[in-house]
Amino acid sequence: MTGALILLAILWPLFLIIAVMVALDGGPVFYGHRRIGKDGRAFDCLKFRTMIPGAEECLGEYLSYHPLANTEWRASQKLVRDPRVTPIGALLREWSLDELPQLLNVLRGEMSLVGPRPVTRSEMIHYGPTAALYMSVLPGMTGLWQVSGRSDLSYTSRVALDRTYVERWSLVRDLAILLSTPRAVLRRSGAK
Repeated sequence: MTGALILLAILWPLFLIIAVMVALDGGPVFYGHRRIGKDGRAFDCLKFRTMIPGAEECLGEYLSYHPLANTEWRASQKLVRDPRVTPIGALLREWSLDELPQLLNVLRGEMSLVGPRPVTRSEMIHYGPTAALYMSVLPGMTGLWQVSGRSDLSYTSRVALDRTYVERWSLVRDLAILLSTPRAVLRRSGAK
């Protein structure tokens, strides 16, 4: 929690600039997406909005007209060329700046700076027997998935990394992940 407060104190000018840029394209500045946290409790994982207003409603229609995109979505819950993403949203995603509001989730005790990737209830099906292990800890703003290739990895690999993180947790590993995060962000590999 202290780390989140320090980061917010340092980054507030950047927060303000991003908020203004997102607001200028219309719609709300923040977006809360329902995720599953510790002990299976649902929470709104905060992000700067990167998609057009009404994006969730548009997804089903888009996927019904684009079978290849539908297959891609079913496999990874992501689209390489997502037409719902705004120009400023694409920039924020490329540099992982859209996730900065999750510092507020950390302050609220819903997330930690380091942990498994926060997932939706529908994604829990991919976790199978690992789901209980995943829900035994707080999800993190960064973690093994984020510093190991992000969206370039298969869903099976994501689950394996989350399992490894929980099973081999240590403060030293958390510090190593935190120190590796800026390099992973600057490389922008797997950013979508």
